[in-house]
Amino acid sequence: MTLADTHCHLELAEFDADRDDVLRRAREAGVETILAINTATRLEELDRAIRLAEKYEGVRATVGVQPHDAHKAGEDVYARLQELASHPKVVAVGETGLEYHYDVAPREAQREAFVRQLRIAGQAGKPVIVHTREAWDDTFALLEEHWRPFALSGIMHCFTGGAREAERCLEMGFYLSFSGILTYKSAEAIREAARLAPAERILVETDAPLLAPAPLRGRRNEPAFVVHTARRLAGVRGESLEQVARAVSGNFARLCLLPAQTSG
Repeated sequence: MTLADTHCHLELAEFDADRDDVLRRAREAGVETILAINTATRLEELDRAIRLAEKYEGVRATVGVQPHDAHKAGEDVYARLQELASHPKVVAVGETGLEYHYDVAPREAQREAFVRQLRIAGQAGKPVIVHTREAWDDTFALLEEHWRPFALSGIMHCFTGGAREAERCLEMGFYLSFSGILTYKSAEAIREAARLAPAERILVETDAPLLAPAPLRGRRNEPAFVVHTARRLAGVRGESLEQVARAVSGNFARLCLLPAQTSG
């Protein structure tokens, strides 16, 4: 069995002391592919995940500015993101999107940053990784206007919607990525979405170091733990762990690891 952790903040300081061991444990657990999500607003930090992808086999990278930092990104940051988006180790742009729960950044700044990154991803011909929380209507509206014209796909990272949101995401061509939240008792709406999602559109992720799945909740999350989420996803769907692992690995390869095709 092989799995992909499709969203891990491997570049963060939480992994500095034992990153090699973290990756060894991931391989031992069958997690052979890890997508390292790089979000930053300092020029010298924008390529941290790329450097990890160049160092470690099986690691791929993204570049982006997450919603919390949307108000901090200047023109130099977006110019650099445009350059880095074409790097061969970069397989997607993000995470980007809208975070209305905490409202750390002004909402207008979040929307502007989201649109700019949609354009960068579209012009690079690569998928976009979308973070949305308590902002579904605005997220869908911006995707309709600024992403659908590129005719490209993307990932709804750490999907926390229900059946209605899942159906809309699927109609727009997105993959649904389920995190450890799927294993929490309060997440029945997310499990309902997981049941209806077609096998060819499901992914799993850790969002490490956050959101460890229920058996390990409260610990620092790491890529090896994605197996617990995949096992719960399999149970929710009435499938075997091997079936889910095969679907996730194939879906991620098809979406992010095959040569990018630009639209138009």
